[in-house]
Parts: sequence; structure tokens; C-alpha cells
Amino acid sequence: MTRKSCAIYTTGFVCAHLLIVGIALVIALYIISSHLSSKLKKEVTLTERGQVFESWKNPPPSYLEYYFFNVTNPEVFMAGGKASVKQIGPYTYRVHSSRENVTFLENGTKVYALNPKTFVFVPEKSVGDPQVDIVRTVNIPLVTIMNKLKSSSFFLRSVFSIYINRLDIKLFMTRTVHEVLWGFKDPLLTKLHSTKPEVDEYFGLMWKKNDALEGESVSHNGEQNYLDYVKIDMWNVLREMSWSSSNQSNGTYGTFFHPLTNVNESLYIFAAELCRFIHLAYVEEVEVKGIQAYRFAPRGNVLTSPQNNPANPTNCVPAGECLGTGVLKVREGAPIVVSFPHFYQADPAYINAIDGLNPNKEEHETYLDLQPMTGVPIRTSKRAQLNMILKRVTGFPKTRNIAETIFPIMFVNEMATIDDEPAAQMRSLLSLILRKT
Repeated sequence: MTRKSCAIYTTGFVCAHLLIVGIALVIALYIISSHLSSKLKKEVTLTERGQVFESWKNPPPSYLEYYFFNVTNPEVFMAGGKASVKQIGPYTYRVHSSRENVTFLENGTKVYALNPKTFVFVPEKSVGDPQVDIVRTVNIPLVTIMNKLKSSSFFLRSVFSIYINRLDIKLFMTRTVHEVLWGFKDPLLTKLHSTKPEVDEYFGLMWKKNDALEGESVSHNGEQNYLDYVKIDMWNVLREMSWSSSNQSNGTYGTFFHPLTNVNESLYIFAAELCRFIHLAYVEEVEVKGIQAYRFAPRGNVLTSPQNNPANPTNCVPAGECLGTGVLKVREGAPIVVSFPHFYQADPAYINAIDGLNPNKEEHETYLDLQPMTGVPIRTSKRAQLNMILKRVTGFPKTRNIAETIFPIMFVNEMATIDDEPAAQMRSLLSLILRKT
């Protein structure tokens, strides 16, 4: 498929890399030398000789769990009935992130970096072998091409339909988990590649994403304003991150936040795969391994329909084609939407359209527990689901009987909690800080 910057159909997870913990001790040790909040605001900056620079440049690895929705009755769905899915997973990968070619700009107030990523399969944390286990899912290349052809002439669509019938290409494909994630040579894309070389012959949700550059960024170092500490100024030379005009750069990667966070603040976390920021608001105070923390979670209206939340205009692109609560379009011109897993907090119509879904808070909620004095996440849970819009397309008899459905493909789960040893050290250090201030 044609590769584009931030094209969601070439990635397998939505904002899954955002929340990494494990730097608590470094920042807490740094705070010991500052004592007072006024001094913190002036001294907590990202500099090459700073206490947090190494953790920012080489953060600890995170773990990503991939879950897939295996379609058990494709014939029933193709005949107009309700699809049934069974969740399979997790398939877990250790993610190594780093920042390379680090360069300080504008008198050291901003820092430029390249952002490569590496994924390593972790069998002991997985249900099976992704190169052996089979999953039946939506034929994403076919559906994407049909969606692009829906505005073409009926003749062209009919000719294409005859061609895919000749190749026996179906609306659902059966592949190994590894192929769906990391790529396979698709017969339809191969044919298109022969006439349009810019079309990639291979497709995978994470195709060309392993051992690859995720992007390049420019971030504030916090020297001019502590509230801008490690906030992203530009991503891939863009200050506005997506085709949504309301989505300008004003957040972090989620590994660091400015110190002295308060309950009235809104936090923004950057999702590179979406080229957009996720908005988090304070929910409640919690305790994690004896450490008091503030829980932040996506606002209740973050995925509401545009009728109820005008800040979600992307749910009505093209104009007039609006989606309901709980799902969000992420790329203009592509039949891709995101949601919380199992359509958690979504319109019941999306949940009831598919058998086998069981949304619940414990397994499907996203949140971040932040130690407010340090600005360090000490427990995180980030979950998001990738879906495709399936509906009838005139000129393609394969779609004649199907009911329009937001069809779940997979979801990703990233969970992390501060380890016992750094948690004990942080408790001691925070206690010392409170006594001295």
C-alpha cells in the first residue's frame, strides 16, 4: 500500500508506545537537591548535563500485548447476519525506544532527536507462537482499495470486482499472527504494484515498523517555562499533527511530565501512529505501592459524537458521514477508526453489532497514575483498538448483503508499574523532601 506519514493502516497499535515508567528514582534524586517548588520550576530542564537526560535519551523498554479478534462465522456475515469473533492473545513484544542524533536548538531551549524503535517477541508472556497461530480477520488491503474506488466509475469498479473474483480474493483473510502484524506479500497489492510502483506489495499492521525510525521531533527543554518541560514542539516538521485543526502540538510522549502537577491541569500525550494528542484529565487520588499519585484518564467526551462534542470534527469526514460515540476516525480517506477495546464506553449499537464482545472497565480502561511532585508516571494502562468500517460498495457484489459495521481487528494493551525497589526508594525520598520543605 502507498506509504504516508502517520497513515494508520500501516501501523498496528494506536498510541501504544506512549506510557513508559521506570525513571522515578532519577528525578526524585534530583529533586532532593532543590527542596523548594520555586527552585524546581527553574532547575528541572532537559540539558545534556542534566540529571534526567540519559533516561530521556534511553528510556527503559516497555511491553506491548497484541490481541486479535478471530472471525468465526464469515459466511454468516457475508450473507447479512451478525459476525461473531473470539479474542486471541496476548502476543507480547518488548519495545526498545531511544533518541538518536540529539541536537540542541535555539540556544539550548529546544532539542531535536530521531526516534527509532525495535520490537522483540517475548514468548513467556504470550499465548502462542505468532508464526504458527492463525487468525481470520478483515482483508484490510481489499477493503481499503474498495473504499478508494467507491467514487470511481461503475465500470472501473465492476472490472476490478471481476478481477478479484478471478483471484479468489475474499473479504476476510486467513493469515498467521506474525503475517498480519509484520507483513506478507499480498496478491492484490502485487498486481497493483506492477502498474503503480509506488504501491507496496507487502501489507502488515506493523510493516516496516521494526528496527525503523518512528519519526523526528523537536521538544522544549523547560528552561523558559517549566510547564513546557519535554513538550513536543514539532513532529516530522509539523506543528499541527493531523487533519484535525484542533490537534496542535502541546503535549509530551508520556514518559515525562513537568513537576508539581496539579489536579486542575489537563495532560496531553502524543500518539505518533495517529499524528495527534490524547487529552487526559484528573480523575482521583490513588495509591501505588505506598506512593500517593494522581490518576489521569481520557475525558468522558474524548470519543463522543460531534453532535455532543464539537471538538471531534474528524468524526464527520467527509462532511455528513458522522460516526457515533466511542469511535474516532483517524485518517481522511481511509476506512479506519479507533476505539477503546471491545468498544468500551461506546454506543451500544457498536457492541451489539458483533457477537463475542465484552467491554469492561478492569480490562479495557486507559489511565495514567502520576506522582505529582516529580511528574513521573508510576503506573500506566494504555489500551486502544483498531477497527475498519465495512459497508456495501456499489459495483462489488461481495459486499451486497453485508450490514454496515464497525469491525474490530485488534487491540493493544500496555501496562506498567514501578518496580518494588525504586518504589521503596521513592517513598523514602519523597518523605525526606516533605520533611525538608
